[in-house]
Amino acid sequence: MSDAPQIIQVSPEEAGLRLDRVVSARNSELSRTRVQELIQAGFVLLNGKHAKDSHKVHAGDVVEFTPQPRPALQAEPENIPLDVLYEDDDLLAVNKPAGMTVHAGAGNSRGTLVNALLGRGQALSQGGDTLRPGIVHRIDKETSGIVLVAKNDFAHAKLSEAFRARHVQKTYLALVQGLLKEDRGRIDLPIARDPVRRNRMTARRAGSLPGAREALTGWRVLARFDSVTLVEVRIHTGRTHQIRVHFAALRHPVVGDTLYGASRQLPVGRASLPSLGRNFLHAAKIGFPQPRTGQLIHLTAPLPPDLRAYLQRLAAATGGDASRIDAALQGFL
Repeated sequence: MSDAPQIIQVSPEEAGLRLDRVVSARNSELSRTRVQELIQAGFVLLNGKHAKDSHKVHAGDVVEFTPQPRPALQAEPENIPLDVLYEDDDLLAVNKPAGMTVHAGAGNSRGTLVNALLGRGQALSQGGDTLRPGIVHRIDKETSGIVLVAKNDFAHAKLSEAFRARHVQKTYLALVQGLLKEDRGRIDLPIARDPVRRNRMTARRAGSLPGAREALTGWRVLARFDSVTLVEVRIHTGRTHQIRVHFAALRHPVVGDTLYGASRQLPVGRASLPSLGRNFLHAAKIGFPQPRTGQLIHLTAPLPPDLRAYLQRLAAATGGDASRIDAALQGFL
C-alpha cells in the first residue's frame, strides 16, 4: 500500500454519500472501519478541512487522503477493575462482564480482559500469541461469566490439554426464544463458518458443510415463561458461538442475539420487553483440574444483576410468580 497522498474528486453519482463510504469504495485495500480510523486521526481532508466520517459529500468536493497502515496491535496495561473469583500460584478465574472482549483484535485494542490483567501487574503465560498472554479459552464479547487465565506456561499447557481432553466442565445459563417442548436434550450438529455471512457460524448435518467441526451441546429446561425458555447448557466441545448457533439451528435463538435471528425487542403476550442490549448468555459454572496438583476445582459466577432484573421484568409482564425465578436459579445466584 502506497502512503502517498491521493486526491479524490467526488462524482455526481457519489453525491450524498458518507465521506467514509466514498473513501473506502475508492480504496478496496482498506476496510471501512480503517477508513473511519484514518478520518478521525486527520489523514483525510475534505476540501482542505477535517470532516466527520458521516459527513455527506457533494459533487465536485475534493478529498485528500493519505493511506496509513494500521499500527501493530500491542497488549497494553489498563487500570480496569476485575471480579476475580479464584486465584492461586498457577491461574486465576475472572468473572468477565458482558461488553468486554477477551483480547485485542482488528479495530479493538483497548478495554479488553488482557488489558485489565496487565494493568493489574499480573504475571501471565507467554507461550502463545503476544496479544493473548494468559488466555487459555474465550467467551464472546456479549457473554458474561467465567474465564480461566494461566499465570505461567506450565499452567497454560496443562489447562489447554484439559480443554482438549474434555476434562473441563462448562455450564451456561441461557434464555432462548420460544418454548422448548422437551425438558432436556442434546444438539449434535457440526459447526462451520457461514459461507455467506462471514461474521457468523452455521450448523448443519454432517457432510453438508466443508470444514465443519464436531460440536455437541446438552441442555436442561429450568423454567418456561410465556414464549421463552430458561435453560442450563453444557457444552462438550468448544466451537466459536457454539451455544448461539446451536439454538439458532433449533429456531430458538438466544434472547438478545440479533446476529442469529433473535428479536430486538422480546414479544411477551401483548407487550414487548425493551432490548436487553446484550445476549442472555452467562458462563455460570466451571469445573477443572488444578494444573499442578490435579485437584478438581468447581467455581460459580452468580447471574449478573442485569440478567436477573430482566427475568423479573419478564415474570411481571407474564403475570407469573417472581419466586419461580429464584427457584429456577437455585445454585446459580
